[in-house]
Amino acid sequence: MMTADSPARRGRGPLTRANLVKFSRHATGVAGFLLAWQLIGVSGLVKWLPPAADTLSRTVALAVDPVFLENLRATLTACAIGLPLAVLVGVPIGVLLGTIPAAEEMTRVFVEFLRPIPSVALIPLALFFFTPEINAKVALIVFASSWPILINTLYGVRDVDPLAKETLRAFGFGPGAVIWRVSLPSAAPFIATGVRLAASITLILAISVEYIVGGASGIGSFLIQASTGIGADAMIDVIAALLWAGAIGLVLNTVLVRAERRLYRWQLP
Repeated sequence: MMTADSPARRGRGPLTRANLVKFSRHATGVAGFLLAWQLIGVSGLVKWLPPAADTLSRTVALAVDPVFLENLRATLTACAIGLPLAVLVGVPIGVLLGTIPAAEEMTRVFVEFLRPIPSVALIPLALFFFTPEINAKVALIVFASSWPILINTLYGVRDVDPLAKETLRAFGFGPGAVIWRVSLPSAAPFIATGVRLAASITLILAISVEYIVGGASGIGSFLIQASTGIGADAMIDVIAALLWAGAIGLVLNTVLVRAERRLYRWQLP
């Protein structure tokens, strides 16, 4: 039976207090920011900045706005299609380049040439080759999001303990079995980090494409329509939509971080 002074209970106490302290600090920071925003907005020190209360009220109202919800659905659909495709592209190529040094050396120039190209600069090319616009948006998401997954997978596979691979080979396992049983499990935390980085890129690029193209539906399109309005309400709509984008990114990153910690707890300090 666990007593009040048992080690397990004593271990939980400090952890719970630490979580409460951390939460209180986060809450204090958010409350301080909102208070400062409200005071600046009410005082008129920044002419274009509406009060925080009005903006947050509009942000909540967008949750039942059919126009915004349709745009939100378009953005999330593109992200939901593009991110898994980026994983399907980035992981196999990363494993290949990390496993075969000659292949990595032969393709290094192409990787280093293509990786720095801004994805938004490829929008005209994507619109030319892919129709309708959702396909162009997904293609650009895959292009941009594949790089962090590919690079993290490559370095993760390279970081695998050579002794583990040699042990498996000594028992008669072939290259495919070594990759499946040793390389991929060992590189999994690296791959998870790459997916988490790619998730943020996915959301950023989806909204950027929608904003630049204009005709495409999505949060970016909603921002264009809101920014063409007149008066304080237009700016409230713009900031409210940006708050939604930030909230989606925060939730997505939190979910991925928690999943990563749960799946790879053995790798954490």
